[in-house]
Parts: sequence; C-alpha cells; structure tokens
Amino acid sequence: MIFAKSLLPLLGLGLLFAAGTADRWGERADWPEVLQSELERDQRTGRRYYRGKPFSGLALDHYPDGRVAERSHYRAGKRSGACRKYFPDGRLSYAGQYRAGRKIGSSHTWWSNGRLRSEYYYRDGVGHGLQREWYQSGAKFKHLRLYRGRERGLQQSWRENGKIYNNYEAKNGRIYGLKRSKLCFSLSEEQIQ
Repeated sequence: MIFAKSLLPLLGLGLLFAAGTADRWGERADWPEVLQSELERDQRTGRRYYRGKPFSGLALDHYPDGRVAERSHYRAGKRSGACRKYFPDGRLSYAGQYRAGRKIGSSHTWWSNGRLRSEYYYRDGVGHGLQREWYQSGAKFKHLRLYRGRERGLQQSWRENGKIYNNYEAKNGRIYGLKRSKLCFSLSEEQIQ
C-alpha cells in the first residue's frame, strides 16, 4: 500500500505529460479545429496553410445541414493521422491513415448501403499487398496483389454474377493469363439476350 501511494504522484505527472503529447499518428488533442475552406493549398508543395503558417490540427468539412462530411488531421501542412469521410446521413464512406501526406496502412471505403466497397493497403504512399474491391451488392469485384505499387502475383476480377473475367499472373513486368475477357453475347438481368 505504501508503495502504491508513492507511485501516485508519478502517475499523475505521466497523465499530465500524455495529455499534451501526440498519439502514434501525430494527432494531438490540443491542436486547433478549422474548416477545410479556411486552409490554403500551396500548388507547388501540396502543403495546407492556415493564416500563413503550415497547418497542424484537425480540418473539418460539413454538409449544408451541418453534419460532418470530412475530418482530416494535418501536421506541418501535410495530412498526418486519421482521415474520415462521411455520407450525408452520417455513415462512414472512407477511412484511412496518412503520414507526412502519404497514405499508410489500410484504407477502406463503403457503399451508401453500408457494404464494404474497397480495402487497400499502403506502404509509404503506394499500394502494397492485397487490394480488394466489392460490388454494391457485396459480390467480389477485384483482388489485386501489388508490390510497391506494381502488380505482382495473381490478379483477378469478377462480374457481379460471379463469373471471372480477369485471371492472370503478373511476373517480372509480364502478364500470363486471361485479361479483359469479353462476353460474345450480351446479358440483361443475367439472362442471355
């Protein structure tokens, strides 16, 4: 008990220190919130400025009814941290992470019906790993495998009815297999016309 009491001041000091520091994505609770429209973009560097200085904080955009359309964190004028975009009804449409203006980790998009639309992975701002997309119905659309932004490995795409139309291997800059196959007949409501 005596040992625990002696740690209390240290714990309080640690919490005080943590309250003003950045989290792992560079976001800070004490940074300002501004409207996206108040930021100026340098066309040459892409940096965002607020009142003549590189912006660090949370930039918000709203729909006409006042609901949040986008929340983006910036550090030194570049997107850094979480970026979230929303549909007018308030549901999430995009979620991603940035570091120094480049996408990192996973990003996801959703259809307006709430179904997952895409799942991408990034390393240093370029696609890396398995990238997946779905139709609005939830049926799979694409599976792309990227290595540092370039196709590598099995690449596949499907029609909404589940029939595959891209199925090829990308290796050393060459493609082996079926790419962009077209039906020799037309479908309407998945019925031959």
